[in-house]
Amino acid sequence: MSSPRQTPLHEVHEALGATFTEFAGWQMPLRYSGDTAEHNAVRTSAGLFDLTHMGEILISGPQAAEALDYALVANASAITPGRARYTMICNDSGGVLDDLIVYRLADQEFMVVANAANAAVVSAELAERVSDFDATHTDASDDYALIAVQGPNAVAILAPLTDTDLSTVKYFAGYPATVAGKDVLLARTGYTGEDGFELFTAPGDAVAVWQALSTSGAEHDLQPAGLSCRDTLRLESAMPLYGNELSAELTPYHANLGRVVKLDKEGDFVGKSALAAVAEKPTERTLVGLTAEGRRAPRHGYRVLDADGAEVGEVTSGAPSPTLGHPIGMAYVDREHSEPGTPLQVDIRGRSVAAEVVELPFYRRNA
Repeated sequence: MSSPRQTPLHEVHEALGATFTEFAGWQMPLRYSGDTAEHNAVRTSAGLFDLTHMGEILISGPQAAEALDYALVANASAITPGRARYTMICNDSGGVLDDLIVYRLADQEFMVVANAANAAVVSAELAERVSDFDATHTDASDDYALIAVQGPNAVAILAPLTDTDLSTVKYFAGYPATVAGKDVLLARTGYTGEDGFELFTAPGDAVAVWQALSTSGAEHDLQPAGLSCRDTLRLESAMPLYGNELSAELTPYHANLGRVVKLDKEGDFVGKSALAAVAEKPTERTLVGLTAEGRRAPRHGYRVLDADGAEVGEVTSGAPSPTLGHPIGMAYVDREHSEPGTPLQVDIRGRSVAAEVVELPFYRRNA
């Protein structure tokens, strides 16, 4: 069994006292000072993340846009250079293989960013799906390190390090820039519910960029942040996690993300007929938010019960919310129990705990 891969920032994390975990074949920082402190830093000041484990796949060539129109549920042709779009890659049955961000780097060049656990699957699927087009597939994951600075102070931290006028960088934009003297792809994207940036760098430049951000962020309460707080941040913001809210057995419509499926785009795409059928008829179960009483949080796989104790759903993600101060969770429940305000119960290790359906997201930052 091979040892987990280390990111170019591994020694930096060690020096910061990180606790590590193996995730998707990588040794990644789980936490530094503590989950709650790091979570709160992202909400109130800023956090610095190493996300090098993500996958980057380049699709280029005269028919790159048409190839991605066929491969993904998005209308890639409609993405203008310098912009990005959240989308999904589905199987023939409409099930989600992964959720993705697609950046259009130029007229004939796109970068698809996949979740770490699914990067190999996505790369292989894209290679097959674009093979009939005049387009080239390149798995460029080893060519990038990825650093994210997220939080209300992200602009103030990054601005002194780049000539780019950050006020002109729109949400879900990404284009070449220079940060701390290093060439990067600068993207205004993230997975925390806060404003922020993701910087795709050459692996050899990652330490210099990280250290420059750390120095600039010292006066803005920037803290290094690990995967643990990243999970509670995305949960509060109701951002789906593959393997929890998304899977190959569930369509985007189950997760209330039918908006990403562009059934009206020109031509066929993988999963179109199955997704069109689902779109015409509401799914039996749908994704909802839950707040629970007490201090024990609903967790992935816990049963959701109605007032009579009958099982009506299953928790997909749950945790105590550092921002809100009480337990929260997302769950798939029978549609008749999905209205906000509906009283339910969660079976937490044999004990029924009162819960209530609430609107998502749990947290939304001030504009």
